[in-house]
Amino acid sequence: MNKKHIGSNFDDFLKEEKIYEQVQAAAIKRVVAYQIAEEMKKKKITKTEMASRMETSRAALERLLDPSNASITLFTLERAASVLGKTLKVELG
Repeated sequence: MNKKHIGSNFDDFLKEEKIYEQVQAAAIKRVVAYQIAEEMKKKKITKTEMASRMETSRAALERLLDPSNASITLFTLERAASVLGKTLKVELG
């Protein structure tokens, strides 16, 4: 058994493997996609209606809601938040 990582944390492992930022971005996207989908359910907004209110295509909305697609713009997130009566907050930590 390789004891190289015993006592280290998972973030250290990801950084060592040079995938920390990629994993963080994917995790953030999953959370955001989940939050948007849940708000849509809560407000009983269909995907077609959401796309229309965002003035975008249904395909673009599907990409936004796809947890594995981390390529989204702040503009798209802001439009989705606005349609749902929410605000988008972005900060550096």
